[in-house]
Amino acid sequence: MNAEEFKAMQAKALEQLRSGQSLTGKDGVFGPLLKQFLESALDAEMESHLDEEERSKGNKRNGRGSKTLKTQSGVINIDTPQDRLSSFTPEIVKKRETVLSENLAPKIIGLYGIGMSLRDISNHIKEMYDVEISHSTLSEITDRIIPKVKEWQSRPLESVYTIVWLDAMHYKVKDGGRVENRAVYNVLGIDRHGKKDLIGMYVSETEGANFWLSVLTDLKARGLNDILIACIDNLKGFAEAIATIYPKVIIQSCIVHQIRNSIKYVASKDQKTFLKELKCVYQAPNKQQAEIELIKLDETWGKKYPVVINSWQTNWDKLSAYFEFDEHIRRLIYTTNAVEGFHRQVRKVTKNKGVFPNDMALLKLIYLATENISQKWTVPLQNWAIAAQQLHIKFGDRMPIDL
Repeated sequence: MNAEEFKAMQAKALEQLRSGQSLTGKDGVFGPLLKQFLESALDAEMESHLDEEERSKGNKRNGRGSKTLKTQSGVINIDTPQDRLSSFTPEIVKKRETVLSENLAPKIIGLYGIGMSLRDISNHIKEMYDVEISHSTLSEITDRIIPKVKEWQSRPLESVYTIVWLDAMHYKVKDGGRVENRAVYNVLGIDRHGKKDLIGMYVSETEGANFWLSVLTDLKARGLNDILIACIDNLKGFAEAIATIYPKVIIQSCIVHQIRNSIKYVASKDQKTFLKELKCVYQAPNKQQAEIELIKLDETWGKKYPVVINSWQTNWDKLSAYFEFDEHIRRLIYTTNAVEGFHRQVRKVTKNKGVFPNDMALLKLIYLATENISQKWTVPLQNWAIAAQQLHIKFGDRMPIDL
């Protein structure tokens, strides 16, 4: 671009600014500027590529090709330099790249990560930048995070996590032309510094203790050697599966799940009174008093609701583990609310997806949602300093403290 052309470009930019026109998009002044920049950069890359070694092979420039790029400044056509041996691999505009990733691709992935459909993203890009992007191109762009998802799933873990919550979410996925159910197994942990971390995310057809066993085996293989406290729902065989891999762990079954399951088998006319007396059990100041209240509950309701009372008695060891700790830790472990709260945030992103096209599409979206949610996990939990000392007293060297 010579001096006269540059002055003309400046004049056009000022005119568009004064008239309120967009400098980007169709007929915007930034398009030609970007075109010139990209072509100059590609020429510079070609000169660097055609070094003495390449020229000794007989390689040299071999005319130009053309490429259509969708950018934030609209659709532009650029001339691309070519070499005789076709060994030139440009960096600023990669081969087969049709959307300039430095400006549009991160925005597309960001919009996808907050739950927008590919159709909505396409409409948004069209409205904002006057660029039409096909469904297949959008899918290709969002697929760029698949290696990151796989790397994240297999990343090394810290050797000890103080508290972990294990729970599953359920979705529908297409598989071989049929819609199938999928369970997404999530493991949310607190490291010894009091920071949250989603340390595992796995997909299976159904939720069961056998698959949880494979999840725990994978966590161990990735370097997680010890879990102090594991908080779970009342899935049959779950506690035994955890103890197989982490025999020293303290298991706490979710009190809220137990209450919900119990009340299903209590007549509606008795529920209010039953719940009031049951509260005396799980809100007792210590385990000894809780066991006294459980005996009273049995005396009052045992004959009428033997299955309910028997469930509390049979699972009492797992239900009462939180009594070993004071209120700072009790509040964290007596329910699986921590991981369920995480699931609620994820569902805000996935709620508009009725059926996912495949398992990886499901994992991609949950991974991106997790990246956004975890931005708030950079500081330790409130009162962690007190909780950490109590865990150190309880577990000794299994809970190291930096002093």
